[in-house]
Amino acid sequence: MKMLVTGAAGFIGAALCRRLLDDAGCSVVGLDNINDYYDPALKFARLATLGVGSDAASAHGCMCVSDTYGARFRFVRMDLRDAAGVDALFAQEHFDVVINLAAQAGVRYSIDNPRAYLASNVDGFLNVLESCRRTGVGHLVYASSSSVYGLNGKVPFSEHDAVDHPVSLYAATKKSNELMAHVYAHLYGLPVTGLRFFTVYGPWGRPDMSPFLFMDAILHGRPIRVFNGGRMRRDFTYIDDIVESVARVCRVVPKANPAWDAASADPATSAAPFRVYNIGNSQPVELMDYIACIEHAAGREAQKEFLPMQPGDVEQTYADSSALAEATGFRPCTPLRQGIERTVEWFKQYYNL
Repeated sequence: MKMLVTGAAGFIGAALCRRLLDDAGCSVVGLDNINDYYDPALKFARLATLGVGSDAASAHGCMCVSDTYGARFRFVRMDLRDAAGVDALFAQEHFDVVINLAAQAGVRYSIDNPRAYLASNVDGFLNVLESCRRTGVGHLVYASSSSVYGLNGKVPFSEHDAVDHPVSLYAATKKSNELMAHVYAHLYGLPVTGLRFFTVYGPWGRPDMSPFLFMDAILHGRPIRVFNGGRMRRDFTYIDDIVESVARVCRVVPKANPAWDAASADPATSAAPFRVYNIGNSQPVELMDYIACIEHAAGREAQKEFLPMQPGDVEQTYADSSALAEATGFRPCTPLRQGIERTVEWFKQYYNL
């Protein structure tokens, strides 16, 4: 199969490309705009693990071939908001599967920078949908988020529950992606699968996420900020489990649900080839227990500054991943302590600590 992975210099994107290239029958084109939302040097370093040097990756619009994988992995620096460029890439390559991970990330950043989210997460995604439609892509898999559950108080979170009350613009754009994808599945028969990721962590993670922030502060003797008095629970999901799930979902092309009934509509399926899956560890962890895991792996106790709840945040995430397991035969299972130990070890090596 020929596959496109957008957001290929990102945390999940780079790890997914490496996982897909483990399958001998796959060739992958990676796309990323390498913006400066966080340090681009980390993005270039991730690409280097795929055999793409920073000089080659810096050239806009030029396709560069991996030194490690040869023509099986090629990278192009491009912004999904470039409709003409995206159209030309799709027309040239004729992808079998498209995995759209590119997005403006971050819940709290969306409060101060709302337009960036509409431009990237909505306009950019529309360009992907249009190019998939025009070139007859066989399966579009796209990143949604656990944040779409918003004020949903029923746990564990199920794909079959309504998600109508997001609490951040980031979450609203991800819900918009699901709605847009359904329209293209309904109108054009484009098979689409949305993946709701739950608190992804691991080596090569994003600097704006709590594992990185906590590790950096603890290892340098600075206090960490603990919101809502530490009364938070998160369904932490290790990166290897995420990418294995995505790789398997790619081969499960959704079909119309013949039992779907508009009178009692199931949000997770449709009379169109549309599907949504949770990808989470299904074991929510108290924030203070999570911090204790990092302290243990780092060999140091954290200085803690307790603060109120942040706008746009939720107290708990908890995934029901049974549908994913039924469809793919796999569910995330890496224990938090094991995943944190690997993450802290990588962090120390990468930053020479």
